[in-house]
Amino acid sequence: MSNQSARSAVLSVRNLSVDARTPEGLKRILDEVSFDLEPGKTLCLAGESGSGKSVTSLSIMGLLPKASLKVASGEILLEGRNIVGIPHRALRQIRGGEVAMIFQEPMTSLNPVMTIGAQLIEAIREHQADIAGDATKIAKSMLDAVHISDAAKRLTQYPYELSGGMRQRVMIAMALSCRPKVLIADEPTTALDVTVQAQILTLMRELRDEFNTSILLITHDMGVVAEMADRVAIMQHGRIVEQGDALDVFGKPGQAYTRELLAAVPRLGTHAGTDEPPRISNAPKMTAPAAPIVEVEKLSVTYGGKAGLFGKDKTTAPTVDEVSFTIKAGQTLGLVGESGSGKSTTGKAILNLIGFTGSVKIEGREVHGLSATKMQPVRRAAQMIFQDPYASLDPRMSVGSAIAEPLVIHNVGNASERKDRITALLKRVGLTSDAASRYPHEFSGGQRQRICIARALALEPKLIVADESVAALDVSVRARVLDLMLELQEQMGLAYLFISHDMAVIEKMSHHVAVMRGGRIVEMGTRRQVFENSSDDYTRNLMAAVPIPDPAHYRQARQRWRQAIQS
Repeated sequence: MSNQSARSAVLSVRNLSVDARTPEGLKRILDEVSFDLEPGKTLCLAGESGSGKSVTSLSIMGLLPKASLKVASGEILLEGRNIVGIPHRALRQIRGGEVAMIFQEPMTSLNPVMTIGAQLIEAIREHQADIAGDATKIAKSMLDAVHISDAAKRLTQYPYELSGGMRQRVMIAMALSCRPKVLIADEPTTALDVTVQAQILTLMRELRDEFNTSILLITHDMGVVAEMADRVAIMQHGRIVEQGDALDVFGKPGQAYTRELLAAVPRLGTHAGTDEPPRISNAPKMTAPAAPIVEVEKLSVTYGGKAGLFGKDKTTAPTVDEVSFTIKAGQTLGLVGESGSGKSTTGKAILNLIGFTGSVKIEGREVHGLSATKMQPVRRAAQMIFQDPYASLDPRMSVGSAIAEPLVIHNVGNASERKDRITALLKRVGLTSDAASRYPHEFSGGQRQRICIARALALEPKLIVADESVAALDVSVRARVLDLMLELQEQMGLAYLFISHDMAVIEKMSHHVAVMRGGRIVEMGTRRQVFENSSDDYTRNLMAAVPIPDPAHYRQARQRWRQAIQS
């Protein structure tokens, strides 16, 4: 890191260390982190969860929780001025005015009882006191700038009335409304569909160029890093282990950890030419014709339509509209589409967790209309893995108790037999037996998802519905969990309904693929048919939006675009 780059940087972090207060004393969690962010450039902080990325951003913003974390040493220089330890009043003016932040989940960042307009105007007036009555005009212009349709109407709406992608656009508009010098974006696209993610990343680049804003982008997605970064800093265990120009880091990574991150990125087209997922175990292939585990015919789900003051609401449309498919033993149907396409609703309806019309047969037994009591035997054959493992586990129950719960409900075995089965299940998903006595908060996200898989396997089901089960995981953890699920399928003959918006993950996991849009399946076929010979524009757009972990690809594309504009 040269003295010249430090002098030209709008933000310089110098030997920043942060300590956590623990019952055993202070523990160093950020260790001498240093980097420079130049005007109008994007620096990506990349690494797995717990590497220190978010702690770094919160330190810059002065938002570290004082009760648990403190800056131990180092400097944070904003245009040469050290902002570590400055008075709170001065820090408030810097936040939003000179340095703004976009958080990962916009719904928790926006006030649910204030309109979008009120929240934008509040931020504008806080940092631009001289604009007075023009705040509403500025708020509307910022919504226009982030390409939100009907901006005047959106100002009067509340956060819950907007989609996830629109809420994230509102957060970007709010962050840029006061023309900050630095924009910190902490995992801004993790919860978004691949097409919405592509739109948000394009928008951030356009606004960076328009306002000459410097971006510090925090992410664990190396595809996003490749698309956005001018420079990259790789973090591990609270330290920066490698940094440099994006082309150099991706082209010739100097650290084994960086190479592991890049190797774990799912790449669309890796499994071209076959309809089989990669083999993980040495389990023998099924030779006999596989029996159907789940048969779905003309499944429809309609929300709303309840009677009100003026009669029944007739404006409702089906969320899922006449969906049909079959999944055989040892096979995976990948169900892919954007948020709101009906994927999760389909998964819940198959397990009779919500009302539906049509027919769903699990191992030949019709589940439509079955009461909770009559569904109980069916639930032994069909289980679900949800997206958020922490929300799926009771924080008051030990891991062993959580895994044992379905065994107790279905009266499987005695206490000793259940204990043995729990130990075997934990071992099967790569955890040790002592995990049974610990609680969910004591595990990482990837470990918690393994626990949820063990719980789903407790009753030895034939079908598992995996609903965005790896979407929130780091890229390397995601790769390990996907390999585990493939291995279990090979060994146990499991059938999966694998729900995801990630086309690269669907390609790796699936034997057959169904693409959903607006509650309908618009394309279905073998993996090769869908990914190599798609007949639908929507499917092709989903594939085109998948980030490519190669910064040279994006730089060349932008160069061609500039040349086309100039000519």
